[in-house]
Amino acid sequence: MLELDCGLEFDPARLEDFFSGLPPRPAVCLIEPREENAEPFLIRTQDLRRRLRRLLGLMDARSKRLNLQAFARGVRYRLTGSPFEQTFAYYQNAKQFLPQRYTKMMRMRPPAVLKVSLRNAYPRCFVTRKISVDETGTPSAGAYYGPFASRKSAAAFAERALDFFKVRRCQIKIRRDPTFPGCIYSEMKMCLAPCFAGCSKQEYAAEVQRLVKFLETDGHSMRNAIEQERERASDDLDFERAAAIHKRIEKLDDVLRGKPDLARRIQDLNAVILQRAAEDQTIAAYAVRGGRLAEPCLVRFAEIAGQPRSAEQVFRDYLEQPVDMTATENDLGENLWLVARWYYSNPREGEIFFHDRDWPYRKILRACSRLLVPKSSEAPAAGIAENNSPDKGAS
Repeated sequence: MLELDCGLEFDPARLEDFFSGLPPRPAVCLIEPREENAEPFLIRTQDLRRRLRRLLGLMDARSKRLNLQAFARGVRYRLTGSPFEQTFAYYQNAKQFLPQRYTKMMRMRPPAVLKVSLRNAYPRCFVTRKISVDETGTPSAGAYYGPFASRKSAAAFAERALDFFKVRRCQIKIRRDPTFPGCIYSEMKMCLAPCFAGCSKQEYAAEVQRLVKFLETDGHSMRNAIEQERERASDDLDFERAAAIHKRIEKLDDVLRGKPDLARRIQDLNAVILQRAAEDQTIAAYAVRGGRLAEPCLVRFAEIAGQPRSAEQVFRDYLEQPVDMTATENDLGENLWLVARWYYSNPREGEIFFHDRDWPYRKILRACSRLLVPKSSEAPAAGIAENNSPDKGAS
């Protein structure tokens, strides 16, 4: 947990000494109450000293501004090096100290994902914000893909992707009644029409599995199959058919370009988010495992410069440790919200790397070099550039 590791006692009689002890830097701060049963006051700010001057400074009888001078006993705070770290620290401490209302405080809403409800006899793909998990913390009752930036973007991608499949899009209860008139999708041959027994249950299940495989492989399963079909048409000298298949591949590529890299099967959402930490020449790495955020690892390049262990080994020890999948349903949705909120923000600070077959350690180390480039108001960060360059750290 990103704990509030600094603190000061508040004495209204020594205001200037109190404020001079606070750094003018971004932080998450908890104002502790004098009354034992009172609820603490949690804030996040870009300038801790200035914010607390407004909240705990001298009171003006004519002002309606909130003043907590009579309320405060002391403060506990944590300096943060990035907006992502500040949001994550605020979330963890709000959940600990204000468990009844932290979701409203953060305006938290689970992100939109696509679900294929495999428990249904005739599954369909739809957008939802609710992810069911079993006792091990693994998503259950279907296959989930996401998160997307919004419900609208998820629905738009699903609508275009489903054009390649004959899976139903209706929400009716399937009764397999031959007298049922069907719908426009069955008329256009875009659905196997299980509603009026237009296919067997086995045929529909096979089509659903094609859709699930398509989503799990980011469309590669379908693209490979279509490419093989095009090669066969070319071998048979059926060039008109090969050209038509090629257009289908172009249409598929256009659909896949509309899917963000973050959107994938939730169980396969494994990545590392790199952020600049509050400490000098330090990177905070946040592992994402199965859609859940792990506790960060601080990579202190100034210390690594004088140690035999390389920066790459530090990342390996952190990213390749055993995964604990135990979590509640709320934890998964909340963690996905934190990741999606940062990923789809504009501008987005920090970098992310996904784990597909292996971790891209060289790219991770080069990203650390970019993140540690000093801002115009800071002194040069020599350790990362000279002693821990990506070429040396990755060797």
